[in-house]
Amino acid sequence: MKAYWISPGPAATHVELRDTPAPEPKAGEILARVRAASLNRGELLGGVHGAAPKPGGGECAGEVVKVGDGVTGIPVGARMMGRCGGGFAELALMDAREALRAPERLTWEEAAATPLTFIVVYDMLVAQGHLTTGQWLLVTAVSSGVGVAALQTGKALGARVIGTSGSAEKLVRLEKLGLDLGIRTRAGDFHDAVMKVTDGKGVSLVVNNVGGSVFGECARSLAFEGRLATVGHLDHVLSATLDLELLHRKRLTVFGVSNRLRTAGQRAETVRAFARDVLPYFEDGRLRPLVDRVFAFDELPAAIKFMESDAQVGKIVVRI
Repeated sequence: MKAYWISPGPAATHVELRDTPAPEPKAGEILARVRAASLNRGELLGGVHGAAPKPGGGECAGEVVKVGDGVTGIPVGARMMGRCGGGFAELALMDAREALRAPERLTWEEAAATPLTFIVVYDMLVAQGHLTTGQWLLVTAVSSGVGVAALQTGKALGARVIGTSGSAEKLVRLEKLGLDLGIRTRAGDFHDAVMKVTDGKGVSLVVNNVGGSVFGECARSLAFEGRLATVGHLDHVLSATLDLELLHRKRLTVFGVSNRLRTAGQRAETVRAFARDVLPYFEDGRLRPLVDRVFAFDELPAAIKFMESDAQVGKIVVRI
């Protein structure tokens, strides 16, 4: 089968199309014929320079063609979406515990844009962030894939959402998704605008996609008992100063959401909670992922360059 292998480079990600043997599902796995796969910045623009190439594509959607021992309730032909190993390929494996039924309302491209992004948003907003109706949510870099999903999920939960972006055009586009206030900035200078719109109280939850350069401003913008989720580092700044007096006085909570050190069982538990609490929103139409652009399979290098340009609003998908 055809499959893309990727490796981080000093200036850009190296991509190589290879002919590789079709994988076989082991116990607890399913094999899917991939129809679409989503790009994720952490996989494609991160990593260690010089690392060995590996199959690319961390999430996909497709039809089940084979199941491994012990897998029940997932028939051949089922439309599935989820975390996978090597989604930029004609066939890919999924851990059955982390696979989700793809709602019929979603196209293959939309289904591929859902699992990782919306599950990490669920982790931030619901599982750890405890966001409730009427609360204020601040999302930095709101036009990113995670940013848009946080905006959409926040609105579905009844929250009011503030978003930052360096592009006024992107903020205007996101008003159609319910963005209550857009702040045009890429710097840590949004505290005053946040305080003004929240009547001096601050926000209940921050999703920080930008990184260390805005960490302090995010903390300052929190309300009493506010929560700060750190998920990305678009600025490549991996450290920041934490005001301990502010943390103490406001009883703040700071947390991360990386799955890198979690076990498959721990990830599966979050997937099951997402399926219970949020997947029905996709099934009845309240939520639908925003796909900015779809590329053909042989255009994956161009799709990565488009991601590097930071021009997208929402997700970038490759159609297999």
